[in-house]
Amino acid sequence: MISLRRIVLLLVLAATVVGYATPLTDLFNERLKSVVAVEFFVQDEIERHPVSVLGTVVDANGTIILPGASILPGIPPGQLKDFKVYRPGSVEPSNAIYLGQDALTGWHFIRVEEKLRSQLVPVSRYEAVAADPGLSDELWGIGLRNKDEDFLPYFLSARVALVTKLPQKTAVLATEVAGPGLPVFDSAGRLAGIAQTSFGQNYLLFSHTQNAAPILLINVEESSVVLLADEVLPNLGRIPQSVTGRPIAWFGAYGLQPIDPEVAKLLKLEHQPGVVLSDLMEGSPAIQAGLKERDIVLALDGQPLPRLKPDRVVAGYFGQELLRRHPGESVVLTISRDGVRQEIKVKLGDEPKMVREADRHYFERLGFTAREFLATDGIVNRIKLSEQQGVVVQFVKPGGPAGTAGLRPDDWVREIEGEEIKTYEQALNKLTQLESEKTRAEFVLLVSRGGETSVLRVKLK
Repeated sequence: MISLRRIVLLLVLAATVVGYATPLTDLFNERLKSVVAVEFFVQDEIERHPVSVLGTVVDANGTIILPGASILPGIPPGQLKDFKVYRPGSVEPSNAIYLGQDALTGWHFIRVEEKLRSQLVPVSRYEAVAADPGLSDELWGIGLRNKDEDFLPYFLSARVALVTKLPQKTAVLATEVAGPGLPVFDSAGRLAGIAQTSFGQNYLLFSHTQNAAPILLINVEESSVVLLADEVLPNLGRIPQSVTGRPIAWFGAYGLQPIDPEVAKLLKLEHQPGVVLSDLMEGSPAIQAGLKERDIVLALDGQPLPRLKPDRVVAGYFGQELLRRHPGESVVLTISRDGVRQEIKVKLGDEPKMVREADRHYFERLGFTAREFLATDGIVNRIKLSEQQGVVVQFVKPGGPAGTAGLRPDDWVREIEGEEIKTYEQALNKLTQLESEKTRAEFVLLVSRGGETSVLRVKLK
């Protein structure tokens, strides 16, 4: 943790650095108007969990973006409560509403109430850097202390160690340069990008009693990873149309892998990046267009896939390019199948129901939440559409009857008290009946987990 004395020292040093047309203290104080701290609660089945993150102001309407990692996947928007926005150095909150998550960028969008908007400056108003930063270029950014220190802002700076595509253009700096989700600038105050959730760093932990053990440390308060301005600015307006993030373009291939080098050599594709398709969902746009497992995508709408390192990054590039489209749009894929190239036109669909949209119900006495079985659950469990049935466990109460019996989140419940469960409604009725039988001492579940099936005896008394 950085000391208050070091904060003051850094700001004094920043103001005296030679070569800055505008003193950094002036730039720092002005750029503070584009950053905020955000607090909210996640209301699960039994308690409220406080969350504190950092955000960047993106427009004059008080719209703020939060990092994708701020909210765990699968949490329904209805469980996100009481958003509060704080200016740096202030403990006076302003209310905000949740707008949803953008599927392409992963950003969560919120909008603060009008009374605070005049005190904020959208980051888009600042001039952006004209070119990607070069190696050893110095960038600077802002960090915010915790609420008990009034979200006190402090100055960070670092030099660029690497610029690469992951698949977006990203700068990796030698040390931390800003809080995750906050803007990063060059010496003239031009926008260089937005700090991302930091990479983990590997260390060896030594002790007197045992050999060194590898550990992974992640700095959750500061980041050395910056998504560059060229990738940020075009997407600041991607405010979701709904809290669920819909509409979301759907392709239907859930396994995207780079070509194996040996396979590429055999097919004479050593110099052509490609993405191997697998886990194609029945009835998906990919299947309807005639695509097959192990087809290799070489180009999208006539543009060859780029060569990116490591090879797996090209799969992320392909997935993101599809997310830039809208349901109903068509794309033309150039593929290689059995060594023969061909073009296939795919009309994208609308993403099937997501976990955060799924119907669910918490059974307090039983100690768990059951949700409906989704199409993506069929992919995870590798079962055909015609065989998809039962319900999935979404939440298990610690120390409750189901948890004590060994039930876990994501377990697939296939039978309840020996009755095969085909629909969510059937499971709801059966579990509601069990919940209401106050004299019942136990019940039995048949569940699948990781391809293995087991019987769990849940004791209620």
